[in-house]
Amino acid sequence: MTNTLFKDECSKVTVQKCVCILQDLEDVIKRTRESTSDVVPFQAGVKTLISVTEELSEFERVIQLFKSYPDLVAPCFGIHPVQGCGSHDQHSVKIQDLEPALPLFQKYRDDIVAVGEIGLDFTPWYAPTSQEREEQLTVFTKQLQISKDLDLPVNIHSRSAAKVTIATLKEQGITCALLHNFAGKPSVAMEGVQAGYFFSFPPAVCRNDQKAKLIKQIPLEHICLETDSPALGPEKHVRNEPKNISLVCEYIAHVKGITPQMVIHATTDNALRLFPKIKRLE
Repeated sequence: MTNTLFKDECSKVTVQKCVCILQDLEDVIKRTRESTSDVVPFQAGVKTLISVTEELSEFERVIQLFKSYPDLVAPCFGIHPVQGCGSHDQHSVKIQDLEPALPLFQKYRDDIVAVGEIGLDFTPWYAPTSQEREEQLTVFTKQLQISKDLDLPVNIHSRSAAKVTIATLKEQGITCALLHNFAGKPSVAMEGVQAGYFFSFPPAVCRNDQKAKLIKQIPLEHICLETDSPALGPEKHVRNEPKNISLVCEYIAHVKGITPQMVIHATTDNALRLFPKIKRLE
């Protein structure tokens, strides 16, 4: 199969972000299902891929991926705070980027398991002005309202905006949220923990010692695993894949001084609590 969207975040459930067009999708899926580790006995590989979107053009393609692999892929819809990723036209999200997507949330409401990837990105090169940051907030809160209307959890991107992101989630009455690849201070993360939110980490944490302090502080009951494929893999500038989820599991086990099996069971249970529409895990 060629020219197919693939975007992820998993243990036995993995969440994957970052869109790419895979020429070798069938091989990637095969490696995902068969993923094993010398340390972590993933007996049947990854069970569920939570596949998220960033832009309107990806909505129908992630549904196509779901229909091609209904026993593996769980789709999410969301408009990311940075549009045009991978192009020369990257820009802070505008309300015009969201409006055409609104009917698709309703059209596929029975299929999607979460709203995401949504959030805030206040890095200066994306949102240098207060007007751009305010428009990001508008798009973010509108999608939070959609998640409440559809009774779905949210998958959150937060960069240079951790405190504002968590405050907005709380102000909007969001109770079920996953903050992926969280880069804020541990003290801010603990505000999210107290609100009942979850945090996920990709394979790139294995080469980032600063994340160890954050992982140590967040209780295992609030951690999920992700790959963020094709980005944030164990090696820079090398395409990431869902099969690398075992590396995150091993790293979290090492940092917390527990067994990988404990991480597998806890993060799988967490994912099922966070994404209740997923029914495929044994």
